[in-house]
Amino acid sequence: MTTTPSPAAAAPAPLSPPPRVIIGTYALDQHEVAALMVSRVLRDAGADVIYLGRFNLPEHFVEAAVQEDADVIGISCHSWEYLELTGDLLARVEALDRDVSVVLGGSVITDTDTAGLLEQGVAAVIGPSAPEAEFVEAVWRAAARARGVTPAPGSPAPAS
Repeated sequence: MTTTPSPAAAAPAPLSPPPRVIIGTYALDQHEVAALMVSRVLRDAGADVIYLGRFNLPEHFVEAAVQEDADVIGISCHSWEYLELTGDLLARVEALDRDVSVVLGGSVITDTDTAGLLEQGVAAVIGPSAPEAEFVEAVWRAAARARGVTPAPGSPAPAS
């Protein structure tokens, strides 16, 4: 499947320097096609993307975020491991001496789980049919949140 970035995906709200984003999948989740596609779209939109691949535990994401000075950890979820691992990831992020936002996306995340994840502190949850512009905007907003800056006019304020 070939995907062409939409104009909105190619021109997110200004953020300088561009967001640094860690992308990967949790633990035994082997479904990395969406993570690869999101990585490409974010890169094409101007983000610095560090791709961790499959089989990551919360500590892997946090270690990479610290080493790479990342603004956002993005996790592609296509198995149910996010239910067990996201709380640990958020606790590890909270323990850092810097802010890093967490964004989850995937086909198995239910509406009920989305509400719970947002309550726990996940910056955004993106569904499987979201257009590219939606997840690019969500990542830019999450990066702005991590940096403690206000998004450009016209974009919604980051969640607090």
